[in-house]
Amino acid sequence: MAENAEAAAERSGGGDSGVGACERGVAPIKAQYRTTKEQFHQYLNADKPEDVCQETPARDRDGSDPAEPKAKRIRLEDGQENGKTEEAAEPPEQRQVPKRARGQNKSRPHVKPTHYDKERLCPSLLQESATCAFGDRCRFLHDVERYLETKPADLGPRCVLFDTFGRCPYSVTCRFAGAHLGPEGQNLVQEEVVARCADLPPVRNGLNRALQQQLRKRQVCFERAEQALRRLTQGPMPIPETSVATVTLEQNSCHAQLDTVGEASTPHGSPVSTCGPLTDEDVIRLRPCEKKRLDISGKLYLAPLTTCGNLPFRRICKRFGADVTCGEMAVCTNLLQGQMSEWALLKRHPCEDIFGVQLEGAFPDTMTKCAELLNRTIDVDFVDINVGCPIDLVYKKGGGCALMNRSAKFQQIVRGVNEVLDVPLTVKMRTGVQERVSLAHRLLPELRDWGVALVTVGVRGSVVLSWSYYGSPGPLLSVSLWFLAVSLAPPPPLAPPPSLLITAPPSQLHGRSREQRYTRLADWPYIEQCAKVASPMPLFGNGDILSFEDANCAMQTGVAGVMIARGALLKPWLFTEIKEQRHWDISSSERLDILRDFTHYGLEHWGSDTQGVERTRRFLLEWLSFLCRYVPVGLLERLPQRINERPPYYLGRDHLETLMASQQAADWIRISEMLLGPVPPGFAFLPKHKANAYK
Repeated sequence: MAENAEAAAERSGGGDSGVGACERGVAPIKAQYRTTKEQFHQYLNADKPEDVCQETPARDRDGSDPAEPKAKRIRLEDGQENGKTEEAAEPPEQRQVPKRARGQNKSRPHVKPTHYDKERLCPSLLQESATCAFGDRCRFLHDVERYLETKPADLGPRCVLFDTFGRCPYSVTCRFAGAHLGPEGQNLVQEEVVARCADLPPVRNGLNRALQQQLRKRQVCFERAEQALRRLTQGPMPIPETSVATVTLEQNSCHAQLDTVGEASTPHGSPVSTCGPLTDEDVIRLRPCEKKRLDISGKLYLAPLTTCGNLPFRRICKRFGADVTCGEMAVCTNLLQGQMSEWALLKRHPCEDIFGVQLEGAFPDTMTKCAELLNRTIDVDFVDINVGCPIDLVYKKGGGCALMNRSAKFQQIVRGVNEVLDVPLTVKMRTGVQERVSLAHRLLPELRDWGVALVTVGVRGSVVLSWSYYGSPGPLLSVSLWFLAVSLAPPPPLAPPPSLLITAPPSQLHGRSREQRYTRLADWPYIEQCAKVASPMPLFGNGDILSFEDANCAMQTGVAGVMIARGALLKPWLFTEIKEQRHWDISSSERLDILRDFTHYGLEHWGSDTQGVERTRRFLLEWLSFLCRYVPVGLLERLPQRINERPPYYLGRDHLETLMASQQAADWIRISEMLLGPVPPGFAFLPKHKANAYK
């Protein structure tokens, strides 16, 4: 079939495209849509002012990309110069080709949203009956008229917050303030809308100010974590007692520190704070067999995605059919320090009915304490341990996929975290650290030595385990890793009867190593072997899924479900395609409506003032750096598009479709201006992640 598609593409021509239609790794686009790079940019720049076209050339005179960060361009130039000087001095066989610069744009010109709002109004003026606690020492403005003189013009006639909730909390600082300011500058309120929204469930898992102060002053007691850590260091973990445990007065006081922080501390299963007399479930720890179960077999799982997997994006994916969502990777040490930016990654929207958070850490003490803290303060259905992050910042500190080479620490982390959690534990890993060295077959025997009775390996790099004591099902551990998910438990004294075995939650396996990153296809045959070994435990697969055909092939390997990561970034409607088993030839106007909904969700989440607008714009641009790789269904010679096929230059069926296919940041900014108005003076953007998936 592949040979027929290549032959058809070759017969269709494509000399103007500059790329052979049958070239490997290139999406097969119909001949009538293919074009050259010069014609592509000339078409997009036709409606631009002449001065704008001169400011954003496609390439410099030397052929380098102006979008490259300064440090990376210097490396490229040095490599070219060294190649020229060494050409005459060294024999041809000793010449070295300069290494291609790739990876992250670490030297990108990143400007914080606060930079665009220097004359900021004091927050006390936005709150009714509030006085500034700093008085004359306050560094913000208290003169509303002076602020309005320097405030930029409104970005639109309608405010999303005012239309949705009936009141905009940003008042005069809102960039759409004209929609809700009265003739005398007062902030208008729609009482009917406010009353209707009062019954809606709020966004959960926020950081309470009282808890933040306790964390910063290190006044939070982690008794369960300390007990678990002591048992880990003393030897094998004892079998949990089935009898009712007694709680001392000192234990109650430690637990009360976390229970009295207010709205951030809510019982599991109810997002509303409770009051009244204590019951058994308030003071008695759950037995392993009483832990909450997680049954997500056959469901579509949106993978945790750093930067782009934010709450507004997850709302978009939920609308298109995602069943399970997970927050972005949160560093446990930052959570224990009470950093507001890190706790924001744990927020959960009411539409996320099955939701988990992902933790990253390198040491058992911090991970166990963080797990106990989250277990008592936030509402989640599962907690995931990241054992697959390949970036140097995490790997060199012993976290992420480095834990796969630190089996002792990894075992202590999994056992300690599972000891203090009342919800299922999952782990996300890769196949290994080195490209040609898979660790699954080596880790599985070790897992048995650690007391694991059942193992479930996931397609995108995860494994799930569960065990039981004397026939009573033990804590369920789901491992959702890029390689292998592992759930560890104390060795069972007796083999449980087969009739009493309870299947654990599914896990996910990423069929790539750390060195491979995304430069190789996921190893699905290896994942299939892991699924056979893990049977009858459910297993989730992850890797290179961009169509319902890919998902169907993945399900044929014996996995219980699929996890979708990059495919959701390229086309969030992929969940709909999988559930309806069809290719959706979505139009450019429909795609723009999706982006508009994302901006609305972003303004609700990050705010409608200057900081909120620019933060929404930043995350929109990060997402557009992935969306540009999507090729519309109607333009392809064969279906489906493969995730490792880069799109050549092509002209879409209308101007907007062509603009969305551009891989230049300047064109992504043009799309953002359609939705969020003009960018501030001096605005600059480069994507956080540089594409490296087409090699």
